[in-house]
Amino acid sequence: MDKVLAVNAGSSSLKFQLLEMPHAEVLVSGIVERIGLNDGVITFKYDGKKDTEILDIPNHSVAADLVLKGLVEKNIVANLQDIVAAGHRVVHGGEYFQGSVICDEDSISKVEELADLAPLHNPANLIGYRAFKEALPNATHTFTFDTAFHQTMAQEIYMYALPYEYYTDLQVRRYGAHGVSHEYVSHRVAELMGRTNEGTNVITLHLGNGASISAVKDGKCVNTSMGFTPLAGVMMGTRTGDLDPAIVTYLMRKLDITAEEVLDIFNKKSGMAGISGLSSDARDIEAGIEAGNPRAILTRKMYAQRVLQYVGAYALQLGRVDAIVFTAGLGENDNGTREAILEVISEGMGITYDKALNDSVHGDEVKISLDDSKVDVWIVPTNEELMIATDSYEIHNV
Repeated sequence: MDKVLAVNAGSSSLKFQLLEMPHAEVLVSGIVERIGLNDGVITFKYDGKKDTEILDIPNHSVAADLVLKGLVEKNIVANLQDIVAAGHRVVHGGEYFQGSVICDEDSISKVEELADLAPLHNPANLIGYRAFKEALPNATHTFTFDTAFHQTMAQEIYMYALPYEYYTDLQVRRYGAHGVSHEYVSHRVAELMGRTNEGTNVITLHLGNGASISAVKDGKCVNTSMGFTPLAGVMMGTRTGDLDPAIVTYLMRKLDITAEEVLDIFNKKSGMAGISGLSSDARDIEAGIEAGNPRAILTRKMYAQRVLQYVGAYALQLGRVDAIVFTAGLGENDNGTREAILEVISEGMGITYDKALNDSVHGDEVKISLDDSKVDVWIVPTNEELMIATDSYEIHNV
């Protein structure tokens, strides 16, 4: 059995999962948080246990060393040489990558080049890669891209109605995000339905603090809600989603602020947090709704309507929808958000569903639609780490 490490490095965090392949048995999962601060936190989950330690974690290299040291000290691996491959999540692959690739000079240089399109993510992803490459020099290292799954969109779908040279010279187009998640859940639901990807049409709802919706036909993405950046699409925890771009200059004039300050508002102070005035956390919104808070109620209604707009458009584009899939933090665990969305899309889609079952499901693979429903409705927990590890293992064995 070979062991493969899946790595998801952020600017101040590092998620990891070690799987035994090819059976994809999870040996340990965990996260390093607050990297760069004096009170960093590292957590290992294995054998039904959860070990957490608070200590100084000044950089990603130290974080990687702590992860690998922990694997040995906790007897999860006998020797680091047992780890034959490590897959690293990268947010932006631009038009260069339509799938996972081995980490070499060419792919690394392209990830560096694309940092302009994902300045908060690609550099952090590379830091994580370099930290583990140093610690695991003999392992096969691979990149898996959030944007790759969306590269099958047609040009008329991903282009913006801007001067054409902005696309050719500046790479301004729709790229999407959460592609690893959309690919996993769309393929997994076909399997759960006893179907193949070919001939199956799915709308995937990745609903978390960041949220995106994709239309998947024959296992391939034909449309997705996020755009040039993850700011576009549906309303999110702190992000606006789609809005009139003229609002940018209007706010600049009225509030005497810069474009960068407007984008900061759009990214960090808007969405559910901005409308509710309570929080970006759906649990706080739910508490506000139960307390009769009108802004919390409005937030939930707005969220459902934004999802409706994309589901309706994608249903028309697909022509026939076999399944709608909820995934990610809200999609898997927030029954109130799911119900609000289903209530506004059910009539138009011919959906009937088990409300009691929806209320009781948290993080399980389950079909919540009824037998007479014209469209299956599923909850499928996402598993990006499995996708990353599987691709890395396959490339290792080429």
